[in-house]
Amino acid sequence: MNNSHYGGLGARWYRASDDPVALLRAEATLRNPWIAEELGRTFGPRPASVLDVGCGAGFLANDLAARGHRVTGVDTVPECLAVAAEHDATGTVAYQRGDALALPVGDASFDAVCAMDFLEHVEEPGRVIAEAARAIVPGGLFFFHTFDRSLLAWLVVIKGVEWFVKNTPEDMHVLRLFIKPAELAARCRAEGLEPVTLRGVRPRVDRAFLEMLRSGSVPPDFRFVFCRSTRTGYTGYAQKRVR
Repeated sequence: MNNSHYGGLGARWYRASDDPVALLRAEATLRNPWIAEELGRTFGPRPASVLDVGCGAGFLANDLAARGHRVTGVDTVPECLAVAAEHDATGTVAYQRGDALALPVGDASFDAVCAMDFLEHVEEPGRVIAEAARAIVPGGLFFFHTFDRSLLAWLVVIKGVEWFVKNTPEDMHVLRLFIKPAELAARCRAEGLEPVTLRGVRPRVDRAFLEMLRSGSVPPDFRFVFCRSTRTGYTGYAQKRVR
């Protein structure tokens, strides 16, 4: 796997169209409102305390802060944290350097922990889930987005991006690190997190999608949609059991 690509993006995190980071921005426009809605459904109108693990340049953390939540973002790459802080319009997100395998937070200290487009970039996702569970209050939520270890995911998520999006680094995604939904559910349950919902995610096939295939750049109106099939990407959340 190649995670070094993200540290050198700088301003391109928020501007580049000729890079797979533009796909991350498009995914965020789908997921962020949904995560905010689920936070409201569980915790009501009060601000929730949220930990964004592997926060990158803050696509989720900054959005949730703008919606009034108390957010902490953790990443190992200081360059990414600097970009995230620069784009935090509220100035309230607590960005800090930290390892997902040993989170610099106390036990039961957050209403929700998020690991979006992250679990498929680590060798030991079970340890990440265990740390997330440790940090979540009883009744709190663990949000995730990752990819199924399937032939279709290899074709679409790995080869499709390599073929049709410029500046895709070699080994940005590695199939053996993708996680089958049943495996993720089992790992959550082993850490006291009960899966609640799972939704497939795929690109919307429209003019913007075809333009990407033609040009190698991701148009600003490129979008992802929720779908039934989880054979490529999937997102969801689990709830920590109350003992």
